[in-house]
Amino acid sequence: MNRRDLLKFSLIQAIALRIIPIKKARASKWSYTGETGADFWGELDPEYQACNLGKAQSPIDLELSVSSNLGSLELNYQDVPLKIVNNDRTIRVDYQPGSNLILDGETYELLQFHFHQPSEHLISGKALDMEAHFVHKNQATGDLVVLAVLMSEGAINQVLDRVWDKIPFGDKKEEASDLIINASNLLPENISQYYRYQGSLTTPPCSEIVTWLVLKQPVEISKLQISRFLEVIGTNARPVQALNNRVTFQSP
Repeated sequence: MNRRDLLKFSLIQAIALRIIPIKKARASKWSYTGETGADFWGELDPEYQACNLGKAQSPIDLELSVSSNLGSLELNYQDVPLKIVNNDRTIRVDYQPGSNLILDGETYELLQFHFHQPSEHLISGKALDMEAHFVHKNQATGDLVVLAVLMSEGAINQVLDRVWDKIPFGDKKEEASDLIINASNLLPENISQYYRYQGSLTTPPCSEIVTWLVLKQPVEISKLQISRFLEVIGTNARPVQALNNRVTFQSP
């Protein structure tokens, strides 16, 4: 290889090395609209293939649910200071260790809760105004339980209002807050009636490791609070997915 060919080869190699990581970085960026929206998640990154190819994806329409005695939920939530994160896709509230949900004799630690507008799960084809997801993890298996709370427009939600007041915006994306709340105060009064099914994360990588518990009774949230979320985040609900061969259950 002469000097001229060597220089040409080196230049091509340098360009290739620059392009590869850029392409990878772009691939990992997903959103809810356009070319990086939900219809294309499975094509953006090999780790996201379940979003397109999975057979147990979430969310779903819960209209075809079998009545079953699912038992009461055992929640052990503590009062903790919150860290509130605006990641441009949702408002996420990170929860300190020490709170958990017990399901089928297994303990799942509450990691965080976050919000979607409109609701991701449908009830007989209808979406509610918002939905909150309380994400719990079994530290031994890595499996998740997500407790979903449906939210409908109504009176102002006083507990949520305290969180909304601390939402970071602009260049500031995290707020290590001195705000102390108990996540149970964001739940409806009736937590004994709910839907249950096996599904996935509703965001990439769409891993099918989630037991979903969707509470039947919604909580109220004001029109102003919904507008505040839309102002900061916008709509962020994944479309409902095929049920395939799954069975969904509901408390009588």
